[in-house]
Amino acid sequence: MPRVIIGSDDLYACAREAVEYLKKKGFEVLLAGSLKTGKPEPWPDVGVEVAMAVSRGEVDFGILICYTGTGVSIVANKIPGVRAALCNDPETAKGARLWNDANVLALSGRLVTDILAREIIDAWLSIKEPDPSEKLNIEKLKNIDEAYRRK
Repeated sequence: MPRVIIGSDDLYACAREAVEYLKKKGFEVLLAGSLKTGKPEPWPDVGVEVAMAVSRGEVDFGILICYTGTGVSIVANKIPGVRAALCNDPETAKGARLWNDANVLALSGRLVTDILAREIIDAWLSIKEPDPSEKLNIEKLKNIDEAYRRK
C-alpha cells in the first residue's frame, strides 16, 4: 500500500479533503501538524516533520499546506533529498513530477478548494516517473543537494 504524509498548519478544507481522498484511493495516510493535533501548528514545524519523513524514505511522497503554501515549501526544500513544489493547479503539479521529480506537493490553504485539491492530486499521481529527457537535470539537482548539504 502506498504511503503518504500530509501536514497542514491549520485545518483547511483542501487539507482535510487530501486526507480523505487519498484514503479512498487506497493510500496509507500519515498525519502531521493540525491534521494530527486538531489545532493550529507552526508552519515551520509542519514542514520539517513532513520533509523528514520523505527524506528518510518512510513515505512515497508528502503533501504540505499552509496559508500560501510558500512557507512550508521553503522549509521542506531545506531538508536534504526533498524536492517540494508549490502547485496550486493541476498542470503545475503534473510538471513538477514530470520535469523536476518533486516528492513533496505544497498547496495554498487559501487558494485551493477541496475540488481543486482532488484535481491537483490526480495530476500529481498521473506521473509515474520523470520525463527521461530530464534525467540529467534531475541528477544535477541531486548533486547540488549533496554538494551544499551542511555537514
